[in-house]
Amino acid sequence: MKSPVPDLAPSDGEEGEDRTPLLQRAPRAETAPVCCSARYNLAFLAFFGFFVLYSLRVNLSVALVDMVDSNTTAAENRTANECSEHAAPIKVLHNRTGKKYRWDAETQGWILGSFFYGYIITQIPAGYVASRSGGKLLLGFGILGTSVFTLFTPLAADFGVGALVALRALEGLGEGVTFPAMHAMWSSWAPPLERSKLLSISYAGAQLGTVVSLPLSGIICFYMNWTYVFYLFGIVGIIWFILWIWLVSDTPETHKTISPYEKEYILSSLRNQLSSQKSVPWTPMLKSLALWAIVVAHFSYNWTFYTLLTLLPTYMKEVLRFNIQENGFLSAVPYLGCWLCMILSGQAADNLRAKWNFSTLCVRRVFSLIGMIGPAVFLVAAGFIGCDYSLAVAFLTISTTLGGFCSSGFSINHLDIAPSYAGILLGITNTFATIPGMIGPIIARSLTPENTVGEWQTVFCVAAAINVFGAIFFTLFTKGEVQNWAVRDHRGHRN
Repeated sequence: MKSPVPDLAPSDGEEGEDRTPLLQRAPRAETAPVCCSARYNLAFLAFFGFFVLYSLRVNLSVALVDMVDSNTTAAENRTANECSEHAAPIKVLHNRTGKKYRWDAETQGWILGSFFYGYIITQIPAGYVASRSGGKLLLGFGILGTSVFTLFTPLAADFGVGALVALRALEGLGEGVTFPAMHAMWSSWAPPLERSKLLSISYAGAQLGTVVSLPLSGIICFYMNWTYVFYLFGIVGIIWFILWIWLVSDTPETHKTISPYEKEYILSSLRNQLSSQKSVPWTPMLKSLALWAIVVAHFSYNWTFYTLLTLLPTYMKEVLRFNIQENGFLSAVPYLGCWLCMILSGQAADNLRAKWNFSTLCVRRVFSLIGMIGPAVFLVAAGFIGCDYSLAVAFLTISTTLGGFCSSGFSINHLDIAPSYAGILLGITNTFATIPGMIGPIIARSLTPENTVGEWQTVFCVAAAINVFGAIFFTLFTKGEVQNWAVRDHRGHRN
């Protein structure tokens, strides 16, 4: 089969226009069927893996409400009186056998934030290991480790706050390897014209995991007790690990049941895009403006993402006086919208490139602009709606939904510019992108000492401004083609 990828021009990949191969000037290999294909089986198994991963990440935020003695923090709550009460009376739990802990608000903050301190450590090492040894085992054991630690959450809580904080940090270490490992695997599995589809399918599991785990955790707490939240999701993670180890391979060459036709299709589509050099070109990589464009976009997007995830519900509770945690469905709706948008935008992005001959650069720019400026606009709008909580939920949903466009924008641009080092690049960008989750809530709290509407408007405007800056920076400096340093050997020649 003739390779659909022509030799790349010898000029520097960081200069000139988008020369994305496969799009306009190259003859293309006939696409291997989608049904029962190894690459789409990988995408769906990854989908369920990230479903489990985010279920394990967010279930504590729901269970914590039932774990803490409500009398401990009642006196500390600072609720504004600018809006009338919207919340319905809290229902009495059917089952109250779960143990209660006297943790104040600061202690709860340390418990919830400790995850990020582990998560940020393993990003870059995971990308490096996955690029050298493959991502299958790294991702599999990352989710398995997180699942096992989750099973021990009730025991750690009994030992004390220190044990629970340490356990959550260990869970963060396990989850930190997953995205870089998955990116490294897709560098060997995803044909360039199917990247948006395959990656959006696999990573959309994270959003659906949030959609399902938020209300399901509440139901489990209501009818059973909070300990079963951790037992249920932990067991599901172990079952997924068994399927992953059994059915997945690091590369098409090592897959036992892939058809020869699909293997040749994938390998030929990636020819001349992967590097044969053994060591990582750290210096040219870190000097690449295309990489830093993704770093800035990823950091900026996550600042708004974590604002929406953690701060807007707080705003609705303490200013609009509606506790969104009382309705699991409402808290999950925004992530359902994001999940649908990720799936649809992935299909749209690849269709624009394959059928309409849009360049990769154009698609990544447009989808990132929509996915970053759109959420910024509706985040600001959420701060200026007065006391209309229904409109706040609507703006939250629209904002989070539009963010799904980024899954086919900057989120997969690592694979466009350096497929061989995509795991390392994601580890670098995700390290910076974890910082907003660590410092964003702290800065927001410092800006809202009195919990007034005006103070929260400042929080939302700051987040929106960061997001818009990131979108503009990415648009100006991103690239859509494989960079020279990603395919050169040590003597500066292309392989």
